[in-house]
Amino acid sequence: MSLIEIRDLRVAFDGIQVLHGVDLDVAKGESVGLVGESGCGKSVTWLAALGLLPGKARVMGSVTIDGQELCGATRSTLEGIRGGRIAMIFQDPSSSLNPVVRVGRQITEALRIHRELEGDAARNEAIRLMDMVGIPDARGRFDAYPHEFSGGQCQRLMIAMALAGEPELLIADEPTTALDATIQAQILDLLGTIRAETGMAMVFISHDLGAVSQVCERICVMYAGRIVEEGSIGILFDNPRHPYTRGLFDAIPQLDGGRERLIPIHGTVPDPKNLPQGCAFSPRCPRATGFCHDKLPVLKLQPDGRQLSCFHPVSGSGQRLQVPDCRESVAA
Repeated sequence: MSLIEIRDLRVAFDGIQVLHGVDLDVAKGESVGLVGESGCGKSVTWLAALGLLPGKARVMGSVTIDGQELCGATRSTLEGIRGGRIAMIFQDPSSSLNPVVRVGRQITEALRIHRELEGDAARNEAIRLMDMVGIPDARGRFDAYPHEFSGGQCQRLMIAMALAGEPELLIADEPTTALDATIQAQILDLLGTIRAETGMAMVFISHDLGAVSQVCERICVMYAGRIVEEGSIGILFDNPRHPYTRGLFDAIPQLDGGRERLIPIHGTVPDPKNLPQGCAFSPRCPRATGFCHDKLPVLKLQPDGRQLSCFHPVSGSGQRLQVPDCRESVAA
């Protein structure tokens, strides 16, 4: 059963469209990964869904949680959803935590707003959450300021604040980007443990296919404001069919491979003001034909269960692609 349903979500800034009809479901307890280069629309999708985009953004389409419409909802309705039923953590905890407010107070404020806890009850619950996410001496550091914690510990504090409202869905927006490999592995293990203990759903936004494979069951590949391929981790890692998805895998260095040159995806994500006619990936695609330059492919269900948007997909290799995870990197 779907917890979140996104239908034909479109976003425009100053008349320039940056999302072009995104359809996405997240089931209760499911973990979904969103991958793609910067500028593909991963974060904008969820900021739009939660009503967090600036006033100049125009959002169209439908976003529902258990049938309740969020697009166009009142501020009070959205405030009742954000932090409560849906929580979000960002890639830079240093800019998300208030530097002049003690961390314990920041967590208890979330507990007061979303669970109406006060006084000793709020303090004890905040300490429990800090301990749950692995903050050493949680009781003793309750009154510390954010600058007294490392980057990895600040990210753990952000996760504790997100969990304060006991959310049904956690949106993790590149939560490991600014962390070293050892801390990345710890944060990924923490997210997996919390999901197992709480049963919450999660959307994991990342550039790192290895990280996505560790914490997600399904993956959506985005390019230029559209989902171009979607399927289970097993299906996409065994046989990526879209040339863009295949290019993302080919650009990953292999820890146990030889000294071959990496295969880059030439060019950049197109400017939303000047999207090419037809398939947006066609100027960078080695398989593109004149038809691709003229016609826009739509996302269609395939016999193996994936969804794919391509006129000339890559044929199957039959061999699972090896993507190094953070723990392998640390061991190396």
